[in-house]
Amino acid sequence: MIDFLLLLFLVVCAIAAIRMKDLLSAIMILGVYSLIMAVVWTRLNAVDVAFTEASVGAGITTMLLIAALSRTKRGEEGNRQSSISRRSLAALLVVLVTGAVLIYGTIDMPNFGDPNAPANLHVAPRYIEKSHDETGVENFVTAVLASYRGYDTLGETTVIFTAGICVILLLRRKSEQ
Repeated sequence: MIDFLLLLFLVVCAIAAIRMKDLLSAIMILGVYSLIMAVVWTRLNAVDVAFTEASVGAGITTMLLIAALSRTKRGEEGNRQSSISRRSLAALLVVLVTGAVLIYGTIDMPNFGDPNAPANLHVAPRYIEKSHDETGVENFVTAVLASYRGYDTLGETTVIFTAGICVILLLRRKSEQ
């Protein structure tokens, strides 16, 4: 029941963010969306992903969007077109096709929490049994993130750092250029 309630909150936040004409309100709603997603990740026992979602999605992204908004206008200009344009239909088609491909890709996945899933039979036992011997780290979650997936974690950190530098370069004042 809680999961369906969280899903309902996510859908309401997404629709509200799309419908907002005031950009600051839309940013705030997207921050709430990220916080709800952090709760969803926690409910799925992915606390590391929940922590990342809360800090990056709700924290840093919201701050960067507000900083970008300080350089632009807060609302939309002009009247909204009431008719649906070809661009809107093309965008809707791309979203629907992408959604269908993603759903198709999940059809053959094992059930959530299935103890006979390949990850639970092969990968997880190895990490639990041998991570301390192979990495010297007591916590095997830290061993997985810092050692086994070290290059992946480095790549994610590089992407976040690069995005931050790009935002700083885009938002700097013209008098500094």
